[in-house]
Amino acid sequence: MLGIISHLWALIEWQAQVIKYLCVLVFGKNFKPKAEKCTDKEYAPLHVDPLPIFGEPPIEQKWQYAELLEEYRLAHGKVLKPVRRRGGIVPPEEAVCPYCGAPHDYVYDNNGGRGEYWCKVCDSKFSIRKPSKDDEPYCPFCHRKLDLIKKRKSFDVYRCPNADCLYRQKKLSAMSPSQKALFKKSPYLFKVRFIYRKFHFTFLPLSKQNEYVPLVDLPRITASPHVLGLILTYHINYAISLRKTAALMYDVHGVKVSHQTIANYRDAVAPRVKPLIDHFPYKLSDSHCGDETYIKVKGVWHYVFFFFDAAKKIILSYRVQRDRDHVSAILAINDVLVKLIGCFEEIPDRLNLITDGNPIYLLAQQWFAQHDIHFDVTQVIGLTNDDEVSTEYRPLKQIIERLNRTFKGNYKPTTGFAAEMGAISSVTLFVAYFNFLRPHSGIDGNIPAVIPELNALPHMPAKWCELIRLGEQFARENAA
Repeated sequence: MLGIISHLWALIEWQAQVIKYLCVLVFGKNFKPKAEKCTDKEYAPLHVDPLPIFGEPPIEQKWQYAELLEEYRLAHGKVLKPVRRRGGIVPPEEAVCPYCGAPHDYVYDNNGGRGEYWCKVCDSKFSIRKPSKDDEPYCPFCHRKLDLIKKRKSFDVYRCPNADCLYRQKKLSAMSPSQKALFKKSPYLFKVRFIYRKFHFTFLPLSKQNEYVPLVDLPRITASPHVLGLILTYHINYAISLRKTAALMYDVHGVKVSHQTIANYRDAVAPRVKPLIDHFPYKLSDSHCGDETYIKVKGVWHYVFFFFDAAKKIILSYRVQRDRDHVSAILAINDVLVKLIGCFEEIPDRLNLITDGNPIYLLAQQWFAQHDIHFDVTQVIGLTNDDEVSTEYRPLKQIIERLNRTFKGNYKPTTGFAAEMGAISSVTLFVAYFNFLRPHSGIDGNIPAVIPELNALPHMPAKWCELIRLGEQFARENAA
């Protein structure tokens, strides 16, 4: 083994010498490779601006041209006459001054027929506006049309081009002298222009979507209901892997079942309890926090988005997503809003969601605002309480982190999932166990969501079977 390592090391050194010789041959004798340095560039945190104006805003008329003509007569002792045309381009009749209402008789052509005009009465320059599309965004501060500057995967970025925009001027005037010097050197550290993001994500908020079909027809399984309850108890409640659960069933109970059959049972049960999890009439509080954690599916990192009622200890959202982006955040927050409407019949006023510093939640907030759904997002950034926000909301961030650790305790024995269906099913059953079956020390050892039919049963396998029955019954009643 040592001989192989020595040989590979000598081969690597020889390859390095060959690369160095080729670089000198190409770039000259003075070639020196640059030392690799890890650079940590600071960028401005994401700030979400208010929504733009859609469709060109009308120009507010400042004066009445008749009054201005009278003021001119009194001041100069003569009448201000209309424009005397000496050839050239005559403005059309629709070239009416938008600032004072003067007709085209008092309007000059200002740029050789290219569409700009000059009012003789109020001394304003204007152009005849073409009808704009209703969805074209305009800056709400200066009424300039926003420019498309970037095309992202799922949204376009628009920015106000006006250097004299009130928004930009306020941002610049609020800077200290040191910030202004830094702005000249590194403008990317500051956000000084109005920005709007136009999303391509077509999703109906507050609707029921993304249901999936089970792989196994549960009524045709060969195992008895009690055996099914035992399997779910070992595999979900005690976080025992599929293979160890199969071995435990045989060694302790004498029931021979393969690990793949257990996986099929899991994938069949999950969609049957999912309607109960998603639409159960929970009693919720006004304290909600969210975060995402990692899992592996087919060797690739995926993300589980949890939102949690910190007071009632109820999991409100449990989305398994391939990407950690604003689309995933939108879906997760939508789950929370659906459950809040089920509890309060409307989205509570001044709803505040506590998250970490990930900007995807602010983008999700902006997307919901475009659909006239409003709530606040408070971000707890860092590990120390460096500001008042972190000091006040740090406990909620710690609560969602403890939920992540609890989930990771159940996930760790799996060492990852072989299919996305298995990941979704496992997370769904974990949430069913956490919300309906697991006593929580944070609420004096009580179960977060109490179902009387489950409390009357003597042991956990029977509770799992009853939970499946209630889920199927709930789905049939809602379908009807």
